[in-house]
Amino acid sequence: MRLLFASLLILSIIKVFAQDAHIEINSQVWKPFIKNFNGCNTPAFMAMNSKDAVRSPRDAKTIWNWDQYNKEQAAGDLEDRRLKRKRTLGLHFTEHIVNGNLVFDGGVYRTTYLLANGKTKNYFGRFHVVMPKEKGVCKILVDTDSSGGGTIGEKEFLAGKAME
Repeated sequence: MRLLFASLLILSIIKVFAQDAHIEINSQVWKPFIKNFNGCNTPAFMAMNSKDAVRSPRDAKTIWNWDQYNKEQAAGDLEDRRLKRKRTLGLHFTEHIVNGNLVFDGGVYRTTYLLANGKTKNYFGRFHVVMPKEKGVCKILVDTDSSGGGTIGEKEFLAGKAME
């Protein structure tokens, strides 16, 4: 009986620490990431990334370092502002692993574009991100995503867990 009680207590403590870590990561990374992506704010968006960041939009079969990522993000932000497109990013998580100062998050994103003509267009993909803490703050070191050849959609997005 004591062993059962001790096991339940330990599992409860682990769950609380995991939830606290996820809340901290959402606050440090994901909420500002979404805000700055949606707002086409390249400098603030890129500040979420380590200067050693590696970005791989796998559908394009490419890998960027921080400088190239910054250049590509700035071009995309400029184009969306020029075309008066508004975008809304949503993230649903399927994986969350914390090991000390190292975090791995994975899930499905949905980016909804509101076009100048009033129509909307959704894009979906799976993402995987590795984030070490730098000076006590999580920074994105590795960021990959893929649409899975167009096989990822609303069903996969809704199967993940929304951000708390």
